[in-house]
Amino acid sequence: MALLSPLSSLLVLPLLLLVAMEARPGVATLLYDQIDITWGGDRSFFYMEQEGVDVLALCLEQTNGGSGFTSKDAYLFGRFDIDIMLVANNSAGTVTTFYVSLTNSVFPAATATSICLHWSPLCSLMPDDVPWPYHDEIDLEFLGNSTGEPYTLHTNVFVNGAGGREQQFRLWFDPTTDFHTYSIEWNPKHIIILVDGTPVRVFKNDAARGVPFPTWQHMKLQGTLWNADQWATQGGRVKTDWTQAPFFAYYRNLRVTPCAPSPGVAWCGDEPRESTWFERRLDVAALRKAQEEHMIYDYCVDEKRFKDKGLPKECTTE
Repeated sequence: MALLSPLSSLLVLPLLLLVAMEARPGVATLLYDQIDITWGGDRSFFYMEQEGVDVLALCLEQTNGGSGFTSKDAYLFGRFDIDIMLVANNSAGTVTTFYVSLTNSVFPAATATSICLHWSPLCSLMPDDVPWPYHDEIDLEFLGNSTGEPYTLHTNVFVNGAGGREQQFRLWFDPTTDFHTYSIEWNPKHIIILVDGTPVRVFKNDAARGVPFPTWQHMKLQGTLWNADQWATQGGRVKTDWTQAPFFAYYRNLRVTPCAPSPGVAWCGDEPRESTWFERRLDVAALRKAQEEHMIYDYCVDEKRFKDKGLPKECTTE
């Protein structure tokens, strides 16, 4: 796949986008029209991969701290699919993300404080208009590694400002040589995280037992590439090799599928509690197989971590 330089891409892209839209009215929405680059836009760029398909290249350099984007629209429930090709070669210390968040924050919640400490000029990008106790977020973070070592997919769910619900997976393919599809499906019954259509994680709505679940706030889609070598790779033991910079992660084909309720129900939020409509969306056998083969950490079985307070309620049975 041929890449354009940042400068040439910035000059050529507007013309290419206009040609593509005029030649093919009604084609799928371009990523360029769906998102805004929120930081690092001076080094990140779009390019046309083929007619009707544009790619966003997020850039990380030592001098810029990284880059990120946010969707123009906010959503309450739906399925969100995006194709990503991760940082190639020695990606140690880098973190590539895709997540949904209540706020316009350009950083995942679990790492916002860390970013602020290490890149103080970027603290101004962190919103202060949404009280933290109302913060909801669904995270996919891809933790880079040394050349030849597998990527780690780090997932988390924040509700009402509280996270700590981490599950981690080793990707079973090289995510740097081609695009792969990463998905978040969010409905009133559960959150499903999928990799190339295979479910790897489910977080169920167990509000009846007092487990918080995001059901009432619209959230935006976000993506970032940034440096987190103080913790991201082998607990921070392996640092970012800046001689390999600039680093790039590539995004394309953002697809948003609205949540569809069962026949006769006005919208997904009105789906009866006893309904099994959303259960058909989850392949339980595929989920179990993926977790048995690829999960490397699950907070729900970390008894040492929760030895004083006991496991979180969602990790236990009644």
